[in-house]
Amino acid sequence: MIWLLFLLHCAAGVLSSSTQVATIYPQDPALPIGSSLTATCSVNPDHGVHAGSLYWTLNGKRLPSSTYSVLSPTVLSVTLPRLSGSRQRSGDNLVCHNSGGHVLAGSCIYVGMPPEKPVDLTCWSRNTKDLTCRWAPGGQGETFIKTKYTLKYKLRWYGREKECEDYSAGEPYTCYIPRDLALFTPYEIWVEASNQLGTATSDIIYLDILDVVTTDPPTDVTVSRVGDLEDQLTVRWGTPPALKDFLFQAKYQIRYRLEESSDWKVVDDVGNQTSCRLAGLRPGTVYFVQVRCNPVGILGSRKAGIWSDWSHPTAASTPHSERLLTGSCDSKVGQQNSTLRRDLKQFFGWVRKHAYGCSGMSIKLYDQWRVWLQKSHKTRNQVLQGDKS
Repeated sequence: MIWLLFLLHCAAGVLSSSTQVATIYPQDPALPIGSSLTATCSVNPDHGVHAGSLYWTLNGKRLPSSTYSVLSPTVLSVTLPRLSGSRQRSGDNLVCHNSGGHVLAGSCIYVGMPPEKPVDLTCWSRNTKDLTCRWAPGGQGETFIKTKYTLKYKLRWYGREKECEDYSAGEPYTCYIPRDLALFTPYEIWVEASNQLGTATSDIIYLDILDVVTTDPPTDVTVSRVGDLEDQLTVRWGTPPALKDFLFQAKYQIRYRLEESSDWKVVDDVGNQTSCRLAGLRPGTVYFVQVRCNPVGILGSRKAGIWSDWSHPTAASTPHSERLLTGSCDSKVGQQNSTLRRDLKQFFGWVRKHAYGCSGMSIKLYDQWRVWLQKSHKTRNQVLQGDKS
């Protein structure tokens, strides 16, 4: 039972002093990869156990007797050359047994590398209320032994150093500061990495909370058809409510994809409006649409904000290209509707050639199109009159 406990958790002092019949030296050493180790198992002479009857195991595997040396009737050594990284972060289990297989003593061996300087430290604040920071371990990231990362921060010109305490965000190398953050004052933030072989510190970053604000995704996203226009959909959304009391200029992005596709198309130039008309779509097709927000210049900050997560996908379908008109007996009404649909299709086709994205959709563009249309009709009439003469 004691042997099983030792395998489950490598720790010093496996046996109590009342039952321990041997000791291992060194106890729980930390060694760089590639090192060699010679350990000794010293038996209590009162138990009448000869060192020649002992044997060693490493992580439950018996070590060859060729690596042993009987130094005295009560001391047996083992030499482990060119050690590789520990198989488990809690340490490798080096155990001394008697001839019957019982555990006499144990030691944890920590074989690894000192940490390298953490890199890519970035932080963001959701709605100015908190701060989350993420970083990457330096080098290849693998030290083979337990390495502790501590996020530290302080106000740049005054204040005491503090440590972030919440590392339970569900992602590695991430820490969350939930409250008690100052605005309009820059912070110094850095990460310290430490293990039994050394320590390393990241570069310090300087930031004001207002310069790294992100927000919740836009709310109330709706997608609807544009009458019978088979290649267009209108997207509308609400401003993130958490920032309604702050002075800022929001930017929005939209992305959409076909129902059967995983490739998103992004509309970058939506600006600060809360609606957009998507054109050039496939008739009779289901589209999924998402919106995200960037709070720019919050409370006078001169830096761009950080994009929020995308909103939950909202689905809508474009009309089929051939739609039957029913329920109307007035042929003139039908002709007027047909003329209106033709003019609208022609207008939006012209817009796609002369403007890009949502910000170009305006009354001014419509007026420009009407001028262009009148010139086209005038030119066509002149050609027809010339043909008649």
